[in-house]
Amino acid sequence: MRLLQIFVPHGDRDLVIETLEVEGIDYAITEEVGPGDFEALVSIPITPAGVEPILERLHEAGLTEESYSVVVAAETIVSAREEELTDQFGGTRISREELRSRAVDLAPDSSTYFALLVLSTIIATAGLLLDSSATIIGAMVVAPLMGPALAASVGVIVDDDDLASRGVRLQVFGLLASVLTAAILGYLLRGTVLLPPAFDITTVPAVKERITPGFLALFLALGSGAAGVISLARNVGSVLVGVAIAVALIPPAATAGLGIAWGHPEVVLTAGTLVLINMFSINLTALLLLWISGYRPDRAGNIERVYGRLRSRVLVILLVIALLSVVLVGVTYGTHQTAAVEHDVTVELEAMSEDPAYETLEFEEVSVEYELYDFYTGERPAVTVLVERPPGTEESPDFAETVRERLETATSEELEVVVELVDTQRA
Repeated sequence: MRLLQIFVPHGDRDLVIETLEVEGIDYAITEEVGPGDFEALVSIPITPAGVEPILERLHEAGLTEESYSVVVAAETIVSAREEELTDQFGGTRISREELRSRAVDLAPDSSTYFALLVLSTIIATAGLLLDSSATIIGAMVVAPLMGPALAASVGVIVDDDDLASRGVRLQVFGLLASVLTAAILGYLLRGTVLLPPAFDITTVPAVKERITPGFLALFLALGSGAAGVISLARNVGSVLVGVAIAVALIPPAATAGLGIAWGHPEVVLTAGTLVLINMFSINLTALLLLWISGYRPDRAGNIERVYGRLRSRVLVILLVIALLSVVLVGVTYGTHQTAAVEHDVTVELEAMSEDPAYETLEFEEVSVEYELYDFYTGERPAVTVLVERPPGTEESPDFAETVRERLETATSEELEVVVELVDTQRA
């Protein structure tokens, strides 16, 4: 529940009372005795969904914008009339005015924002290098990215250009700061005793996850944006939702920074693409859900103009996401093909081990060196096979060639095969 308090300017008292009585709204009036241009203070108990329509009725009746309208969250209301009030103004979303206020509060001042963002990036970068999911998630609790992402969309919907511009600026420069921070940290750590000799970031599972993003990664961002709007409009679970939004942005941004530090342009490309797609997807979902939820500018004359701007932004964002998704589709397809080769090699070696023609031999896969970039550069997969045989037995000189032919038939790929023969006794 909310307590709506209105400071009534001189001359507006009668229209306020008349409007509230027509709407059947309970109210209390306190005479204003302090200095200023107000003659009364009107207190109105109301549901969160009722704040916006009541303010609209008052402004339509002629309440000037010189008044103050204060919305206070009420911990508890004890009254038999509460149910009647809830029936009259049902719904779960907060008012437009409260939405804008919350969006402003969620976007902190620049110094606080960038300080928290840099700290969260440092923690996330350490988590990536250590392959520690717990550390990465811990960093996301610190990251203040939910506010700017939602502030930009709220600013567009309620026709607040300053709020929208600030949200966009904080997002763009914040992510650039994350990439730069990770790049500097990676450069400082590279070659030190804190990392193993010849350390390669592309071999770390946490990093590899961000440089081989599948098309399903898009759903994380879309879901995070939707959850952010719901939590903001209904005032629930904003901290946890902020973690989800940060997970979609900070780790891939830090990965792109590490790619710069280690000189891997392909890491920068894939991780950077993932960051951009996630950022645009979060904003797209937020814009659409806020509009669908019924939020509009406070002035009816601005609705058509805001709708035009919203439509233009949505079309541009959809176009950018479609272009960037080409990379995701390529990564998804390439990853599937490389995984298919490894799967086919494993299945064929198991079949060879059970083949009566090789009853004395045991085939095992040692490694399949075939990465995403090998697939697109046309490099042959390199397969190493370990073959156990009884001591004293010999294989034909073309045995490795026979193994290669069978594996090529199974995978439909040209392979480079190394066969390691090991004399094995089992007891």
